[in-house]
Amino acid sequence: MLHTMRWFGPNDPVSLFDIRQAGCAGVVTALHQLPVGAVWTEADIRTRQQLIEADNATHSPLHWAVVESLPVHEDIKKGRASRDQYIANYQQSLRHLAACGVRTVCYNFMPVLDWSRTNLSYEMPDGSRALRFVWQDFALFDLCILRRPGAEADYEPEVAAAARQQFATMSAEAVAQLSNVVLLGLPGSEEAFELAGFQSLLDEYKTIDAAALRENLYYFLRAVAPVAEDLGIGLCIHPDDPPYPLLGLPRVVSTEADLAGLLAACDVPANGLTFCTGSLGVRTDNDLPAMVRRFGARIHFVHLRATKREANPRNFHEADHLAGDVDMYAVVQALVQEELRREAAGEATTALPLRPDHGHQMLDDLHKKTYPGYSAIGRLRGLAELRGLEYGIRRALAEVPQPAEVAYAR
Repeated sequence: MLHTMRWFGPNDPVSLFDIRQAGCAGVVTALHQLPVGAVWTEADIRTRQQLIEADNATHSPLHWAVVESLPVHEDIKKGRASRDQYIANYQQSLRHLAACGVRTVCYNFMPVLDWSRTNLSYEMPDGSRALRFVWQDFALFDLCILRRPGAEADYEPEVAAAARQQFATMSAEAVAQLSNVVLLGLPGSEEAFELAGFQSLLDEYKTIDAAALRENLYYFLRAVAPVAEDLGIGLCIHPDDPPYPLLGLPRVVSTEADLAGLLAACDVPANGLTFCTGSLGVRTDNDLPAMVRRFGARIHFVHLRATKREANPRNFHEADHLAGDVDMYAVVQALVQEELRREAAGEATTALPLRPDHGHQMLDDLHKKTYPGYSAIGRLRGLAELRGLEYGIRRALAEVPQPAEVAYAR
């Protein structure tokens, strides 16, 4: 697999040399400075490429392997009349990326919020810090801080009661901290949503249920995926994180059935998946190795991380990459077998870009300001573990030849 790390640009505390020294050949980045919906120009794309490749002549080479993300404008998600112009802009950005040789583009279709957590510094037994989601804390924010109309119906009575009791004992500082975590914007951004205007953003989805949001996604895919196909770009949607509805907002990229439906909605190879084991692994009904075997040909990008469900299965935290509820051995084995299938079929692209996701904040990084989940050392540890796992699996498959129906099962 092509080993990569996410980089948020020149202001990222993790440098390109950090990524290079971690053993990566690819960089996953985006033009975060541009507003959502704007056309990415060739000039802007090439400027970022030149920055990434500036030291390639004297050091181990890096290249821009994956865009994460080319964001989808909210008007597209809401199906507004203006969506066609934003879709046209998206198509043009894809053309410019292809002209610059960047051919894997990740995006998501989560309404309003991107990924959601309630704690960005949950202390692990070894003293490192992880991201965590607690259902009761989220209910507290929704019921007692945001006070969303109708929110009571979304929570179990005992959870709502416990949340209200907890809120009564919280300091103003603790309330503000929880609000800031829940309202955090896109990864790589230091700008959060404002509580005062947040409800109005949710209100815009009052008439949009899961069926309507799904149809808006399919409308987008039917317009954009054929363009990506013509350009040789792998367009890969990221699953919902967490993979269930929040704040009354629908989520439609959470289950195996969701993935099958969106791939069938525009059945071209370019319409594919970012296979994120952390997001999909939160749900007990997602069989991750089986999903890799089923959708392997349409996986264009891989995020590997392990989440650990807690006593309340809606609570989870980011575990070590080889721990948690994800059977990482079985997942990586299935991914390696998919690459071997591609090689045997003579496909032009065989290597899957892989990045370790959401590493723990640890060692010297505990004393540094980093983007939540994207400190250097925790991801370095994760990549090292995943690289070793991949190496062992490849050696085992090479030394003990597998029957074709097993090695290349789809």
